[in-house]
Amino acid sequence: MKGIILYTSKYGATKRYAEWLTEATGFDCIETKNAKIKDVIQYDTIILGGGIYASGISGLSFLKKNIDKLQNKKIIIFCDGASPYVEKAFQQVVSHNLKDALSGVPCFYCRGAWAMDAMSFGDKTLCKMLQKAVAKKAPEDLEIWEKALMEAGTEKHDWTDKAYLAPILEAIGQTGE
Repeated sequence: MKGIILYTSKYGATKRYAEWLTEATGFDCIETKNAKIKDVIQYDTIILGGGIYASGISGLSFLKKNIDKLQNKKIIIFCDGASPYVEKAFQQVVSHNLKDALSGVPCFYCRGAWAMDAMSFGDKTLCKMLQKAVAKKAPEDLEIWEKALMEAGTEKHDWTDKAYLAPILEAIGQTGE
C-alpha cells in the first residue's frame, strides 16, 4: 500500500501527528500547501490532517477541490484542537466540514496543544476576547470546550499523544508501535 500524509499545521500539533503517522506507516509526508494533485493521485491512501479553527478543518480545501480525481482512493481525515474530545462537538465539526462528496469520509480527532505566546496577534486577540466572554458565565453552565479554554489560560499545554493515532492506523489496516 502506497500512502501519503498531507497536513496543515499552524502551531505544530498537526505536524507532530503527521510525523508520528509517517513513522508508523512509512507513508510519505508533505505540507498540504506544497501538494500537487498530479503527485497525490499516485498514492492509494491519502491521509489529510489539519487543525480546527472556527469549526473549519485547515487544509480541507485541497480535498474539496480535488475529490473528483481521488474517487478510487482510500481517504482519511484527522483534525486536532485544544479541546478534549466531546462526541457531540466532534460530530458538529464533521457535519460542518464533510459534506457532499466528502460525506462519509472517515474523520478522527486528536487533541492538540495550546501556546498563546506562540499565536498570531489575531488568534491571540480572538482567544482573549473569547476567554473574557466565557469568564462571565457561571462555571456550571460552561461547555467542555469553554472549561478547557479557561483552564488553558495563557499557559502552554501539550496534549498530543501517539495513542490518538490508533484508530487512524486501524482504519488503514496497520497497528501502532
